Amino acid sequence: MGIRRDADGGQRRPRLGHTGFLDCVPLFWGLARTTALLDVELVADTPDHLAQRLLAGDLDIAAVPAVTYLRHSESLLALPGIAAGSDGPMMSSVLVSSVGLDELHGGAVALAPAGPTSRRLARLLLEQRYGVVARYVSGSSDPASVLRGADAAVLFGNAALDAAVYRERTSAGPRVYDLAGLWRDWTGLPFVFAVWAVRREFAGCRPDAVAAAHRGLLAARDLARAENSELAVRTARWEPFDATTLERYFGRALDYSFGPRQVAGLAEFARRTEHGAPALASGEWFPG
Repeated sequence: MGIRRDADGGQRRPRLGHTGFLDCVPLFWGLARTTALLDVELVADTPDHLAQRLLAGDLDIAAVPAVTYLRHSESLLALPGIAAGSDGPMMSSVLVSSVGLDELHGGAVALAPAGPTSRRLARLLLEQRYGVVARYVSGSSDPASVLRGADAAVLFGNAALDAAVYRERTSAGPRVYDLAGLWRDWTGLPFVFAVWAVRREFAGCRPDAVAAAHRGLLAARDLARAENSELAVRTARWEPFDATTLERYFGRALDYSFGPRQVAGLAEFARRTEHGAPALASGEWFPG
């Protein structure tokens, strides 16, 4: 899938960037099970760094934060049909708070180092939906210390999932507000946290490689959906979450679709955050 010979006679597989978080596990499962994993070079990094490396040419295709795609759509193309988001509560992107949302006015909100789209969504919801003017400070991804010196904090990934599950089961600890769920209640639309994007230059030079990688990702997503129960059981052996939680998370909370409703949700996010979205407006996608 998409292997070419470079000028020096060698071969190079497309470099595929991913976060290594739990939300990528179903795609790894599918890529391995379909053998498409052999045809890409996987590179793990933080969401912020993946975006920087893709734009710099160190990666060819990557899952990049939605805010990055919207800012750089002149340099990037979104692969159709596949993204990372939720059509309701996602569980792994939350705001934890010691007080109610309407009590956060003038308070301090800590922002976790990962998850730039979660950070922007939290600010959008607080400011535009709840009329909250807060102070935003750098935060930790450690749930045990995230509220030290702050009234609320944005968490993403495993830390967010841990906080959401703990609150749901015990009703103890800080309040947990699911950001994608709040967005869905506000707009009636799904929320897209990340898209799979390719550099326009790479797509132009190696369209066959991009199309093959795109097909591999779609097939991986579909297989992971079909094998969700087994995936959850196997993943629970190595993660601090039980199989029931993971089956729910992988199968219902996460949404890897990128169809008309998801596109509408991303366009609405762009409108409300005053990002330009020329690729969304023109329907310009990589023709996978």
